[in-house]
Amino acid sequence: MAECRLALSPADEERLRLLLLKEILAQPAQRIAAVWPLAGEVDLRPLCHAVSETGRQVLLPETTPKGSPLVFRRWTPACPMIAGRFGTSHPEGEIEVPDLVLVPFLAFDRFGYRLGYGGGYYDRTLAALDVPAIGFGFAGQQVDSVPTGPYDVPLKTIVTERGIIRADLPKPL
Repeated sequence: MAECRLALSPADEERLRLLLLKEILAQPAQRIAAVWPLAGEVDLRPLCHAVSETGRQVLLPETTPKGSPLVFRRWTPACPMIAGRFGTSHPEGEIEVPDLVLVPFLAFDRFGYRLGYGGGYYDRTLAALDVPAIGFGFAGQQVDSVPTGPYDVPLKTIVTERGIIRADLPKPL
């Protein structure tokens, strides 16, 4: 799936960001948790700037010790970024609680389940926050079924470069 992401064009990535911005702006949320990209990930930095320009706050995660939910810090275009765990970066900004969380993935299925990087950070975070979440990635990352466990939290909305997927079906047993 990581290779699939690398094969997509800058135009695909831009279309994904535009659709994601449209979906964010359709929400009442004012504090949007995004992500700063790791190598090979969708680059949401242009999206962060666009969201900030609308007057909404952008929050970025600080990767906490394993087993804990993420902490989100306020980002502005001028704030310095600090190196975090696992090659991540986060702003120096104040800790805030998001109204909406953007969730990256390696793979997803039509039921809204996602395969992350194995740390369980987003599942713990979504369970602790109980706020809407939007998954984002490329259409080629969709698989028939993602293995799930008792703590996996399905996403109701997934945005790809091909459109918005509403995943409100129950997963068959």
